[in-house]
Amino acid sequence: MANIPLALIGSVLAMWLTGVSLSVATMVGFITLAGIATRNGILKISHYINLCRFEGERFDQQMIVRGSLERLTPVLMTALVAAFALTPLLLAGDAPGKEILHPVAVVIFGGLISSTLLDSLLTPVMFWLMGRRATLRLLAPQDSAGADPQENF
Repeated sequence: MANIPLALIGSVLAMWLTGVSLSVATMVGFITLAGIATRNGILKISHYINLCRFEGERFDQQMIVRGSLERLTPVLMTALVAAFALTPLLLAGDAPGKEILHPVAVVIFGGLISSTLLDSLLTPVMFWLMGRRATLRLLAPQDSAGADPQENF
């Protein structure tokens, strides 16, 4: 959920730079953007947990760097494909029939830029600072042999 404000930074800035006002169309863009940004964060955190659970990684900085690098390509691909798809709507803002689609494109495009950049930097840091206890709790029930669940931490 921390990714939503990261995405809103870019979308609000893009609206301000382009002179787009808040409307129903921009709200649709915000909702779409919130879904994309949240999905990227969830998949990154899930990947960290799966590295500990299924690949025997320890909860340390090396695991977080590995997980971040492995998730970087899919996140960048999602952002780039969406940006390419939105480019015609961004460039043809004055064209007839684009009055509703242009604000949506501005919000999503600006939010994707900030979300992708800030998510790549801040999500790993937040997980490092706040994720150890939750990860330990998630992995503890998986240990049915009676071994110490903190062994990998």
